[in-house]
Amino acid sequence: MTQELETYFNNYFAMFRSEGWKQLISDLQSNVGQINSVEMTTDNDNLNFRKGQLAILATILNLETQIDNAHAEAESEDTEEALDEAV
Repeated sequence: MTQELETYFNNYFAMFRSEGWKQLISDLQSNVGQINSVEMTTDNDNLNFRKGQLAILATILNLETQIDNAHAEAESEDTEEALDEAV
């Protein structure tokens, strides 16, 4: 893994550990229920707007998992490269 990529992951991991991140995720999780309510939908345009909001929220709420997976994959590639070089 390059130093640049390692810094990239470390910056995300530091952010995920911050109280601000935890607060943001908590607030967004609370908002999902309200946005996902069919009862509050007024028309088709509003439904599409809500779908867009939910897609963005899902991206943010799943960001930590996505970064963890990408980090694990990068480490796995490093391990494979090291094994190939050892052979």
